[in-house]
Amino acid sequence: MEFLASDALQGRGSGTHDELLAATYIGSELRAYGIEPAGDDGGYIQKVTLIKRAVSAPPELSLDASGQTTTWTHGKEIQVIYLSQSEFSGPLQKINADSGEAKVRPGAIVFLTGSNDQKVRSEMLQVTAQGAVAVLVIPSPARKQHWQDAGKKLPEIPPQVEGSAGRMMDSFNVIAVDDDAREILHNLSDGTELHFRGHAGDPEKTYTWNAVGILRGGDPAQSKNAILLSAHLDHLGIGKPVNGDNIYNGADDDASGTTAVLELARVLGHGPKPRRTVVFALFGSEETGGLGSSYFREHPPVPLTDIAANVEFEMIGRPDPKVDTDTLWLSGWERSNLGPELALHGAKLVGDPHPEENFFQRSDNYVLAKKGVVAQTVSSYGLHKDYHEPSDDLSHIDFKHMTVAIGSLIRPIEWLANSDFRPQWKPGGKP
Repeated sequence: MEFLASDALQGRGSGTHDELLAATYIGSELRAYGIEPAGDDGGYIQKVTLIKRAVSAPPELSLDASGQTTTWTHGKEIQVIYLSQSEFSGPLQKINADSGEAKVRPGAIVFLTGSNDQKVRSEMLQVTAQGAVAVLVIPSPARKQHWQDAGKKLPEIPPQVEGSAGRMMDSFNVIAVDDDAREILHNLSDGTELHFRGHAGDPEKTYTWNAVGILRGGDPAQSKNAILLSAHLDHLGIGKPVNGDNIYNGADDDASGTTAVLELARVLGHGPKPRRTVVFALFGSEETGGLGSSYFREHPPVPLTDIAANVEFEMIGRPDPKVDTDTLWLSGWERSNLGPELALHGAKLVGDPHPEENFFQRSDNYVLAKKGVVAQTVSSYGLHKDYHEPSDDLSHIDFKHMTVAIGSLIRPIEWLANSDFRPQWKPGGKP
């Protein structure tokens, strides 16, 4: 924790040299614990080529209605909040979050409204997961207040893994609309075709890095039941200064989860060989859309179908006041039988007390879950105010909580690595 979250690593920014330093350090720790390398060329590092395109002019959203073409421009009638694609089109679908769950038509551009801003934010992820190409929203009061200033800055398109469109959320495009555009949308018919043009420049190559190790199991009968223990090693790097501090150390997010995976690697590596193979993966560029895990999913050290379960560790450095002392929670608890079974074997693990936050879809586990792996995230994030701030540093870590929480998982993970239990999705649980 002291090294990963130190100023020396300058916040381990996604795709930076500091991220590579973190991955290299993690590889050296895995070697010391007797974990074999499972990266490129006999080493621990997976080097991932990314493609990045910069936006060169304000993006535009256009529509044809009543024989006229209407075009809205970023910084004027619209503001691009999140962008994952440079161009897309789709039919309009209007959904009110207050009316309960609505079935999203795959490929639609959803105009999402509602009286509760938090519920609308929650529904953004849901409609995207159901196949919406983009989400149009009414801006919050704070965004309205800074509309002109924010509009002067061109949006960024996060990098993509070369040769793959895979990301944590493959089509996460969110656009705020001003009052005039909102009225036009309210009066448009569902099914009206909308077109987005991002004005992206030529692609450029960049890189991110995973650290991957493997502990081969000793029981041939369990060769197709590997366990994956994972976390993400990157954070936000150098950013906007807050109280004079511009290093976003990422102690809780996610040096804490990385530490948990390394501790489990130490214990399993120094103990008797488990029956099952255990893979340890620390992913790069989670903060820019699960890019490291997306690459790992296509280049795993064992076939993806041979991974029985993925336990991801994300933000366990501080207790969550919504659960009992030193207890952890599991995202998507109700989706599979993995969490209850680990709890039955001693894990201080309960269901996610923040279902409205959609945490199941906001970590690297989701990348693997979409391909069928029973993949869920262990956390104790209690929505503290240091999230994605420079103040997420070692001084705010509760090491007693971390020690007890990680310790409670050692025996259950050892049991999982030596058992015949293969977790299953519950009906409707698989994303």
